[in-house]
Parts: sequence; structure tokens; C-alpha cells
Amino acid sequence: MSHPDVTTESKPVRLLLIAGAGLIMAGLLLLPLLAVFIEALRKGWEVFFVSLRDEAALSAVTLTLTAAAISVPLNTLFGVAAAWAVTKFRFKGRALLVSLIDLPFAVSPVIAGLVWVLMFGSHGWFGQWLLASDIKIIFALPGIIIATMFVTFPFVARELIPLMESQGSDQEEAAITLGAGGWQIFRRVTLPNIKWGLLYGVLLCNARAMGEFGAVSVVSGHIRGETNTLPLHVEVLYNEYQFSAAFACATLLALLALVTLGVKSAIEHFTDHSRSVL
Repeated sequence: MSHPDVTTESKPVRLLLIAGAGLIMAGLLLLPLLAVFIEALRKGWEVFFVSLRDEAALSAVTLTLTAAAISVPLNTLFGVAAAWAVTKFRFKGRALLVSLIDLPFAVSPVIAGLVWVLMFGSHGWFGQWLLASDIKIIFALPGIIIATMFVTFPFVARELIPLMESQGSDQEEAAITLGAGGWQIFRRVTLPNIKWGLLYGVLLCNARAMGEFGAVSVVSGHIRGETNTLPLHVEVLYNEYQFSAAFACATLLALLALVTLGVKSAIEHFTDHSRSVL
């Protein structure tokens, strides 16, 4: 289905605007992405694969995947529950809940990391109890997961809330009149309607989780081979002037960005197709 033009600009003006947008996109996005791959392969494929097979690099990849594999499902559950509560119920504190969901967007990730150090560090609020209980959070995997969850938990909820508000509650109310229970309504009515938005939110949440730097940098301690995630490992290699190795590992993050873009485009295509069919 074609969409009519909604502006009255002449064709040259339109072409100029499109060309300007294209140049900006190429300069700010495509060229830097291309530069990452060029620098990674500057010394050949052998150096590239050796850098990726390095023990510290493999540890960083494993840690990054582990943190994302734990934080993303938990944030997905929270996002669905929060979106359901905000859009299907009216209760005191609803506006506060929405504001708290947006909090990680407003707080610097570095500040978020410092907060967790203040709470769980050796000299923090719970530090002495954690030491006595032999529980390690800061400079360990739990701290990395907590920091990752904090900076990523708005993505699923923020994608679902406007979608579910626009859909309304007519179908759920009809299901209630037919005797359906809460779980049946969610599984057979709500979930099919939000599946593409949910997948899109999970995709963005996962991309941010695997690429998070600021908060994780504060709570990780930068212990090589133990608490360095992939972004932190890239920084360490770059600071040590191991440029080829740094860019080789950076290509993994760049590939993640490309995969995210591809899946995002596919989701938008299927969403638009579903709407046109309806």
C-alpha cells in the first residue's frame, strides 16, 4: 500500500534532504563501522582469528553472553508484568511506576555502577554482611548482572506500554465475558497481539546488555580473564596499543549491531504486513 506525500516541497528540495540525511548516516554510522572491519583485518586473517581465540577474549565473550542470558529473560518478565499492570489496571502509584521505569534512561550508567558499589562493596551498606557470609557481588558475576539489568530493564516495558495502550482492552474484556481466566487471556489474546513488539524489545534489551560499558566497568574491577566483558576487553587491548586485537574483538560487537539491525528490519516488515492484512 503506497502512502501519499504529506508535504509540498519541490522534488529538488526532497532530493537534497534525502541526500543530506544519507551523507550524515554514511559519515556517522557506515564509515566508522567499515573502519572497524578494515582495522581488524589490517594484519591479515591469521592475526584476526588468533585475537579471537585468545583466552582472555574467549573469557570476555563467555562472560558477556552469560550476563545477557541471565539479565535479558529477567528483564523480559519484568517488562511484560510492568506493561500489563500499567495498561490494564488503574492504581495509586501508576505514574510513579512509569517514571521509575524510565529512570535508567536519565541516570548515567557510571552513576548506576557507583550506587551498586556503595551498596555491595566491601565498605558499602551491606559490605560487612556479605564478607561474613562469603558472598561476592562487586568484582564478580553477580555485580555485572545487576548492573546490566539496571541499565536494560526499561527496554521491554517501554516498547510494550504504548503498544498495549493503543490496542486497548476490548479483546481481553470480551474474553472475560466468555469465562477465560487471567493466564488464558494473556496467552491466547494479549501475547499474540504484542508478540512483535515483545520480540523487538527483547532484541534491543539484548543488544544493550551485550554492549553495556559504563555501569559494568565500575562494578567489574577490570580483572582480566575473569570480570572483563567484551566491551571492557576491547578497551584494555586498545589501551595496551594492541590495535588489531582490539578491533578484531570489536567486530563481534559490530556484527551484533548488524544482526540487531537486520532482525529489527524483519520485525518491522512483518508488523507492517500484519497491519496491512488487518
